[in-house]
Amino acid sequence: MELKCTVQTYAWGKCGEKSIIAKLKQSTDADFVIDKEKTYAELWMGTHENGPSYLKDKDMPLQTYIQENPDVLGSDVVQTFGTNLPFLFKVLSINKALSIQVHPNKEKAEELHQLYPDVYKDSNHKPEMAIAVSSFEALCGFRPVEEIKEYLEYIPELCAVVGKENAENLSSANLSKANSTPSHHLQQCFYSLMDCDPGKVAKQLQKLIVRLQKTDSHHKQWAHADLLNRLHSDYPGDVGCFTIYLFNYVSLMPGQAMYIGPNVPHAYISGDCVECMACSDNVIRAGLTPKPKDVKTLIEVLSFEQSSVEMINPSWEDNHTQVFRPPVSEFAVARICVPNNSLELSHDISQAYTLRPRNSASILLIIHGGIKTKTSNKIFSEGNVLFIPANNEVDIDILSNPTLMFQAFSNV
Repeated sequence: MELKCTVQTYAWGKCGEKSIIAKLKQSTDADFVIDKEKTYAELWMGTHENGPSYLKDKDMPLQTYIQENPDVLGSDVVQTFGTNLPFLFKVLSINKALSIQVHPNKEKAEELHQLYPDVYKDSNHKPEMAIAVSSFEALCGFRPVEEIKEYLEYIPELCAVVGKENAENLSSANLSKANSTPSHHLQQCFYSLMDCDPGKVAKQLQKLIVRLQKTDSHHKQWAHADLLNRLHSDYPGDVGCFTIYLFNYVSLMPGQAMYIGPNVPHAYISGDCVECMACSDNVIRAGLTPKPKDVKTLIEVLSFEQSSVEMINPSWEDNHTQVFRPPVSEFAVARICVPNNSLELSHDISQAYTLRPRNSASILLIIHGGIKTKTSNKIFSEGNVLFIPANNEVDIDILSNPTLMFQAFSNV
């Protein structure tokens, strides 16, 4: 069943035809006209009330259809999550950094929703996984404390906004003593940074940028001068620019995936990706954004553990399908890339492939290429989004070389 999905035009998205979102939407919607001045940021596929999908042929909300036909979810999903689709599937096209943010765990999400329902509009947690479709940059989690110490030592502007005493406490933390943990001192450093006077932050950022312009290429690379300049250009004077020295910088190539658990600080910087998450839109922001920030709540929930980025290595189901399974039950994603051996394609030349049955309902997105379903003889191409009920095996013909698809389903 084909879906009609919601496009979100957030300010950080890519403009006009530069956005993969705009191209995907235009391919499947004859009424959609790309505005070259508009930023097309996200495509939402699922049942979340902030961007619900509709069954195209029935002109019915997907949520309504599921409520009336809960068997399509699969018995394992119904038993675990009730009669709701437990995941939200997205495509992101990023021109400039998203806000520095964390997503609360389930308990904190329920508390925040009860206290501030206008800000935190649902009570669910939001673990998420991003799979790169193009070269992709992000910040995620705190760097190893030794790296942070080095930046504090050799970047006086960073030390100035963190506070000299906080920097010295972190540098002299004795890991062998139970009451002298680097996480505690890192928390103090981060809070002082986030709470620093905006005028002082802007002044120190400008000093750092000017100083780095005069240094050699090796020092520029060590200090991430290019990234700093890009962030400062998009968000002048924003305290979030300094977080590149506290958070891990990660660069993904197409087909690589990272997982972000509850309370882990992160910010996507550039590129295109498909993203899957628990069905929630709860975000606690702290920088690189004109939107409201909630530093107090962020500090309360933030994980200050220093760890590497959690990459998700896929398993192969067959020669064409890789499955990315994060450590949560709400979602998993299959990346399906089927080449056609024919040099020229015609209506009589195609490659057969079977989408294997899943024990949950799934959403299939065609990124490029095309398929024809054998049962209905319908042709679907780039930008089409399909809802597939649980336990359905779908026989298809691949019509383009290659055809790249992503399929989201529950990890139960």
